[in-house]
Amino acid sequence: MAEGWGPQGAGTALDALASGYRWIKLHLTAPGAAGTSGPSAETIRKQATFASTGTDGIFENTAALTWTNIAGSEDSTKFTAWSLDHPSTAGFGFSGTITANAYVAGDTYEVAIGALTASVTLAS
Repeated sequence: MAEGWGPQGAGTALDALASGYRWIKLHLTAPGAAGTSGPSAETIRKQATFASTGTDGIFENTAALTWTNIAGSEDSTKFTAWSLDHPSTAGFGFSGTITANAYVAGDTYEVAIGALTASVTLAS
């Protein structure tokens, strides 16, 4: 039996966490404990909304995020969520994965609803 969150507690905690950390920064690799490793060339953070998907310990974005004239030709597979959009004053809250296509510098890049996900371990 694994230790972890109860389903209801996980949903409540994830919703509360996500309400305080909405500013999304793109990353090419795992962001690490400080949320600063593997950043993408794109420095603009976009504001997201999140909600838990139920009692599975997973939460995801509830609206698409769009970057116009994106910097760099890359494939961002990870993200970090911050308390504010300004890098010098924001607090790192959590990280997760992105399911989206690679992009080319100057393009419009959109992350679809449900394409940003993060999770916690549930007890079993």
